[in-house]
Amino acid sequence: MTQKIAFLTSTEGIERVELTEPWRAVKDAGHTPVLLSTESGQVQTFDHLDKAAAFDVDVVVGEASVDDYAALVLPGGVANPDALRTDTDAVAFVKAFVESGKPVAAICHAPWTLIEADVVRDRSVTSWPSLQTDLRNAGAQWRDEQVVVDGNLITSRNPDDIPAFNAALLDAVS
Repeated sequence: MTQKIAFLTSTEGIERVELTEPWRAVKDAGHTPVLLSTESGQVQTFDHLDKAAAFDVDVVVGEASVDDYAALVLPGGVANPDALRTDTDAVAFVKAFVESGKPVAAICHAPWTLIEADVVRDRSVTSWPSLQTDLRNAGAQWRDEQVVVDGNLITSRNPDDIPAFNAALLDAVS
């Protein structure tokens, strides 16, 4: 069954491969990826600190409904989740998605948005190593593993973990 999978980003600072590789995996599995952002127009991805491709936004997060999507993917990059966690519509969407019980997959720095949505308390997660203190302070149990699945939360550490991240995401929506 074809399902729509939401990919939520801010307008810039997205780590390109953390958007494009899960996007491709979702599409290759027969699902429909949909790009949500805080503003209409385009989002700017990066290869670490260098500008990469821009992508068209499909839906502004403030106009999106959790009911329309089977899963949510939160790509990383340092600037992306830092900006995303300051957007009240984005944070509310993430919180509602986690509370819906549907899969939420966050990679690298993306768990910052999960912290802001207050959805990591008493959950096992992983992330880019520099977020481990933030996650522990938010009540999470941080683990240094390729992918951690705790209920409907799927987290990974970095771009090297994308194959395991994609497999866990696709397993959760199958």
